Amino acid sequence: AMIKCILVVNNQGKARLVRFYYDVAADRQKHILQTVYRLVSTRADETCCCFAQAEQLFGEDHKIIYRHFATLYFIFVADSAESELGVLDLIQVFVQVLDSCFENVCELDLIYHFDRVNYILDEIVMAGMVLETNADLVVQAIKETKKLESDGSSFGF
Repeated sequence: AMIKCILVVNNQGKARLVRFYYDVAADRQKHILQTVYRLVSTRADETCCCFAQAEQLFGEDHKIIYRHFATLYFIFVADSAESELGVLDLIQVFVQVLDSCFENVCELDLIYHFDRVNYILDEIVMAGMVLETNADLVVQAIKETKKLESDGSSFGF
């Protein structure tokens, strides 16, 4: 099971986080982003589920799983071995951790603190593999790292 890419896009289709876990040329990434955004943004939030497909982009062996929160679409593309509900859960964990790190995350947090957002994502998914699905453990790891940084950790020297 593998996550192929993670995209966070605002309601206007502007990318706020783009992470591909396989080799994709920059122009192709842009095309994928625009196509996936068009696919999810044209669906009504209330009327349909959070699963989609785009075979022309990723071939048959994939799923697009997304959630729309306020001004942001959180979109995960995974191979077919990954569980849709598991990935929905993962999106929930990512948003929960962002919420607790930024007190109600908003789009500006993703812009101004993109380094922290990427770090948080790395605690959850690394190289396309799911590392951690427990939001509390992720938050704890981030707090410990933050403490080390603020202590100016010099590794005992």
